[in-house]
Amino acid sequence: MADGTTDIRYLKGVGEKKALLFHKLGVFTLGDCLEYFPRGYEDRSRFCTVAQAQPGQDCCIRATVASDPSSRLIRRGLTVTKLRVFDQTGVMELVYFNQPYVKNQLRQGEEYVFFGRVGGGLLRKQLTNPEFDPAGRQEVAGRILPVYRLTAGLSRSAVSQAVRQALEYVESMTDSLDEEFRQKYGLCHIRYAYENIHFPADMEAMEIARRRVIFEEFFQFACGLQLLGRQNSQAPGVALEYRDPEEFYRYLPYSPTGAQRRAVEEAFRDMCGGKAMNRLIQGDVGSGKTMAAAACLWLAAKNRTQGAMMAPTELLARQHYQALEPLFRQCGVRCGLLTGSTSKKQKALIQQALAAGELDVLVGTHALIQQDVAFARPALTIADEQHRFGVAQRRTLTDKGERVHSLVMSATPIPRTLALMLYGDLQVSVIDEAPPGRKPTPTYAVNRSYRPRLDAFIQKQIDLGGQAYIVCPLIEGEAGEDERQSAAVYAQDLARRLPRLRVGLLHGRMKAREKEEVMAQFVEGQIDVLVSTTVIEVGVNVPRASLMVVEDAERFGLSQLHQLRGRVGRGEMQSYCVLVSGNQSEKTRRRLQVMTQCSDGFRIAEEDLKLRGPGDFFGDRQHGLPEFRIADLSADAGLLQQARQAAEELLDQDPTLEHNPLLLEKIRRLFQRARQ
Repeated sequence: MADGTTDIRYLKGVGEKKALLFHKLGVFTLGDCLEYFPRGYEDRSRFCTVAQAQPGQDCCIRATVASDPSSRLIRRGLTVTKLRVFDQTGVMELVYFNQPYVKNQLRQGEEYVFFGRVGGGLLRKQLTNPEFDPAGRQEVAGRILPVYRLTAGLSRSAVSQAVRQALEYVESMTDSLDEEFRQKYGLCHIRYAYENIHFPADMEAMEIARRRVIFEEFFQFACGLQLLGRQNSQAPGVALEYRDPEEFYRYLPYSPTGAQRRAVEEAFRDMCGGKAMNRLIQGDVGSGKTMAAAACLWLAAKNRTQGAMMAPTELLARQHYQALEPLFRQCGVRCGLLTGSTSKKQKALIQQALAAGELDVLVGTHALIQQDVAFARPALTIADEQHRFGVAQRRTLTDKGERVHSLVMSATPIPRTLALMLYGDLQVSVIDEAPPGRKPTPTYAVNRSYRPRLDAFIQKQIDLGGQAYIVCPLIEGEAGEDERQSAAVYAQDLARRLPRLRVGLLHGRMKAREKEEVMAQFVEGQIDVLVSTTVIEVGVNVPRASLMVVEDAERFGLSQLHQLRGRVGRGEMQSYCVLVSGNQSEKTRRRLQVMTQCSDGFRIAEEDLKLRGPGDFFGDRQHGLPEFRIADLSADAGLLQQARQAAEELLDQDPTLEHNPLLLEKIRRLFQRARQ
């Protein structure tokens, strides 16, 4: 008897070749097939007359062919077939492109049911390439059809047939949620859910099915994260002796904010409690996360143990070292730097000092996780811009010693409604105050007609001693795209328009070493204007950078725009951000207006979630975390809260899920899939 683990190729009509097409969609087994949910639906259950059909709507129309179809070759490779149909309320034209066989399938005087999107105007309506069936055999109409994401060579009907067979094969599927649980949360049986999410009897049945499947996705995810979190909270950690952080603050050139002090106190409490710390410090750009991390490294060093800070790029690691080393030297803390470009001789000296306990803090890149890097008394690892590292990389760093504390930092504000869900396996500290003296960055949204004035403003900023970033969404001219959107072409054009400026170019297709060199030149002031793609979104500190210009700003999420804006305003000069958009729609105007009126990254993240959906928060940041197959974090926030509460209640009763083995197996598969 087949079950959910049975290979997809054994289904009738699939076989070896078609199975490869299913594999492209991530469908390998019958279980995958059932969980390959529709991305939408076509409601073909409602009919309308020709008179009722409105342009722009999808309609099912029962009509009679008024004339024999006529086909003609418009140009080589393009055949157009036209005919007219009518019902008791009016006449409509049908147009088929490159479907000459339709001429032999539609007969004058016979009645058919047509489904398609209405075009044309109210006086001359038209259907383009509509599907059809004879009126007596309504396969096209009379029901709600699922719409799947497909790949070349795989039709919707092929996917539907596979799903139908999968449902038959797993007839006796066991529900991972028992009846009492389902009744408590108003959930249908899993069999009903799978049937009606793929082949809904009506829209109400589809919504009941979706609710069950979405709830279960959130529930499994929440259970998995809470299991991880509870395991982390119970794991033993190096017990450090508490030191008053005021000792460390005396060495700082400023007084920490209340939010910074709170984050440090929370981390110190973790590190001195005997359990392994697993904490995220989340803060806006420039909020002072590095100071909080430095305090934790200081505490480790004062306990005669060692700490490591890993940054995603060599330039960022070097900047951390340059900021921390003088501070630590005053505190009596010995600090070293290890990156890919560290000379062989210097690397050997650092490794020797580290292994002998003569270094307290090591700052570096991925070089820190290499096998030949050994700590004498490791107690703390810190990963900066944590979403740039996979879970496995962070774990490799933590595994350098036993019972090591782990701190991760992120400058990407996550909406408060999502933070506990996304980082459910971590304790979260939020630094939501800007350090005193940091000037706000006025932000302006303009259209392309402002370009001459913008050029003059760029030149003025450079003349005043500043530097500028210009961010473009594309790398080089692409077919069908405005070339001004291209970073490479834009850089050439800007150098021509403003010949006194030294213009640099940075994009994702450059080699890592080339990117580092260009960025280093910008930091050192050898480049006035850096034209770039979003690779500078997370990056280094350039105090003289006073202007951020974002071209085609409507293409970016608000959180991404806020990250880009945070690249300027780090020095003495007043800084500015200009968002250029050629799209003048009301939606674009409303979105960009949020940026001009708000500088709080967390509020912007909340707005971004409402306006754009959760994509910005679940891209790179989902290393090692499962993707949701159907749930939508913005639209289904209510279910998310219910599922999280249900997970807490269940784990309080059954902490290891030993009494819920099927649920535990599903959670394991969910997180295993995420690591692939």
